[in-house]
Amino acid sequence: MSPAAGRAPAAVSRRALRLAHRGDWRAAPENTLEAMLAALAIPGCDGLEFDIRGSRDGVPVLLHDATLARVQGIDVAAEALSAAELGRHGIPTLGDVLAAAGAGPFLDVELKGEPVPAVVGVLEAARGSAVAPGLARAVVSSFEPATLEWLGEERPGWARWLNAVDLAPATIALAVELGCLGISADWRAIDARSAGLVRAAGLELAAWTVRRRSTAARLDELGVAAICVEAAALDG
Repeated sequence: MSPAAGRAPAAVSRRALRLAHRGDWRAAPENTLEAMLAALAIPGCDGLEFDIRGSRDGVPVLLHDATLARVQGIDVAAEALSAAELGRHGIPTLGDVLAAAGAGPFLDVELKGEPVPAVVGVLEAARGSAVAPGLARAVVSSFEPATLEWLGEERPGWARWLNAVDLAPATIALAVELGCLGISADWRAIDARSAGLVRAAGLELAAWTVRRRSTAARLDELGVAAICVEAAALDG
């Protein structure tokens, strides 16, 4: 899916990858192993998007929020519990999800909070390549420039996306400065002009988070590489 770093993707209409936003939360709570497997069972799903935080013992686990309050109903921080304790609340480890997903689905691994050093080894074991420095069918994304900078120093050959709420010139310049392959932006920020600016900077463009099929179709026409989808947009 990803063009070579520094090369602009072609401005042609094609179907972007459909990445299930935190899995299919209609079937199971978001970011759970069950939600991931439910998404992958949908014919139109090309891959997964999920969030990573660190447990008390430094294990990368799937969790969007800083605490378990919203999804699990427990007002405790993820970093206060071990991976085993988090697992008892239905929160899987990154390793478990990678093993269950296999090598086929494309992955957008979003890093939340402070960097979790163990992410590197876990991803490398599952998606590393013996013949190239990058990951196979995966990108690592974050809203945090410091996190992307850290990962770039740890693994310069890995594809990284800057997550962003806009496509202002400063945002595009930041992605270039960080050495990112692309930007994953709020879909409402993407139109022909902003998509053109991203391409002109030599970056690929992804979108989050789309629920309507018509919106996904419009983004296809604009040539985005991947779309983070849920609800009806995940079904086709």
